[in-house]
This record gives sequence, C-alpha cells and structure tokens, in this order.
Amino acid sequence: MKSSFVRVAIAGALALTLAACGGKEQFTVQGKLIDVKNAGMTLKTNGQTISPAAGATTFAFPQAIEYGEVYNVEIATDPRHQNCSFLTKPNGTAGQTAVIDVWIRCFQDTYTIGGTVTGLTADGLVLANGTSGGTVAIPKTATGYVFPNEVEDGTTYGVTVLTQPTGQVCSVANATGTMGEAKVENVHVSCTTPLGN
Repeated sequence: MKSSFVRVAIAGALALTLAACGGKEQFTVQGKLIDVKNAGMTLKTNGQTISPAAGATTFAFPQAIEYGEVYNVEIATDPRHQNCSFLTKPNGTAGQTAVIDVWIRCFQDTYTIGGTVTGLTADGLVLANGTSGGTVAIPKTATGYVFPNEVEDGTTYGVTVLTQPTGQVCSVANATGTMGEAKVENVHVSCTTPLGN
C-alpha cells in the first residue's frame, strides 16, 4: 500500500514537471572555444547574448530551448585583435543530436611589414624579420617591399639586412617595433656605394 502511494506521488511530480516546461525536453545551446585570448567576444542565439571572457574554453547560453526549436549561434563581436570562425555547424534543431555542441576557434589578427628602399643599384639585397620570421629579396629596381609573412598583432618584429647587395652597404631605419592594428609601412632601407666600388 505504501509503495503504491509512493509510485503515485512520483508520477504526479513528473507530470507536474512536464506540465511546467510544456512537456518537452530542454536543450542548452553550448559549445567549446579555442584560443580566445582577448576580451570583447559576444555570441547570440534565440534572443540571448553572452560575452565569454578572455581565456574561456567553453560557453553556454543561460536559457535552454525546447525540443524541435531552431537555434543559430552567431559571433556578434570578435574578441579584440582577433577573428573567429566556426569549426562545427552553428545552427540546427534541438533534438537532432543528444547535445548541442558548437565549436569556435579564434585567430590573432595579422598584418604585413614593409617599407621603402632608396639608393639600391645592385642585386642581392635580402632582408629578414628576425623576430617573427620571413625573408624578402629586393631587386635593384625596387623602391619598396613587403614581407610575405604576416605578423600577429602584439608581436614584436625586427628587420635586419641578411645579405648586402653586391658592392653596396644598406642600413635599416625604424627596424623594430610591436605590431599594432594596422600594417607597418615605414621600415626604410637606404643603400650606399662605398668609395672605390
């Protein structure tokens, strides 16, 4: 008698719970974050907005959605100095999979380094960005150059002469710095021909 009363009570409690949530299973829109190094990110879905912190590795929207409800996660704002993209499908219908698991990866913004060249009359000049890598060969007809390898925002750079042109000596001005939020175009190379060459 007692056990049947307990069973009835449990069944009643389950019925009330299902009635309270409309009788549908609930799903949390959530996922994983990779390389979110900076603050400023905002994500949106189903009328909700969240702002994962710098260094966060997961996210979850606070309000669950019901079985059959459509979701579409959007990157409303990238973290500062970064750009992000989805590694998995950001949209779907709740209940298509056991859990909703959206993956997002972020990359640091990158920019080019370059500048001007004056006095170059011979071939053979090669510049190197010793801090961040990359070289560029500059022909004698060039008046400017750009390194092919882009450099991450916030990374230091240092341009040096790796190989001098034949019979000339070149030096670099504005050679070092920290990459900001725009390409660098002021690294100037000036070349001279020593007497007797």
